[in-house]
Amino acid sequence: MSALKAGDSFPEGVTFTYVAPSGDTDLTVCGLPIQYDASKEFANKKVVLVAVPGAFTPTCQQQHVPSYLAKLEEFKSKGVDQIIFIASNDAWVMAAWGKANGVKDESILFMSDADCKFSKTIGWTQGDRTKRYAIVIDHGKVTYAELDEVPKSIANSGAEGVLAKL
Repeated sequence: MSALKAGDSFPEGVTFTYVAPSGDTDLTVCGLPIQYDASKEFANKKVVLVAVPGAFTPTCQQQHVPSYLAKLEEFKSKGVDQIIFIASNDAWVMAAWGKANGVKDESILFMSDADCKFSKTIGWTQGDRTKRYAIVIDHGKVTYAELDEVPKSIANSGAEGVLAKL
């Protein structure tokens, strides 16, 4: 499969792993990872899927996540049911990243794209990491899919860029 584009159906068989938020932001409290059937879940929701090169990395931590936290209500007002961050990190690291950013519920989920399995299918990886990109899926249909090609840029995948396209 090549890169996704607006108008495409979200592919079948896409899964991620995550640790469901418990409402507790204590980094020493860990749940067990569970599988998330993205293809099935995205068929019934409007979702913003955001890929980043890694949890806790400078651009991702200082710009990317804060942009979505600050604009969460705007996304909800535009009918977005969920925002999901993915990276090649394991599910525990991703869960800790969510907790470190004060996320306690499922409005923003942090998931593992282990071995960049999904990102590789669309060709949006760099070495063993995902590239920085955003995909909006509205009830199974891709309505926006853009990659940030400029290092450290979140112009296309940050909250401002995505909101402008909703």
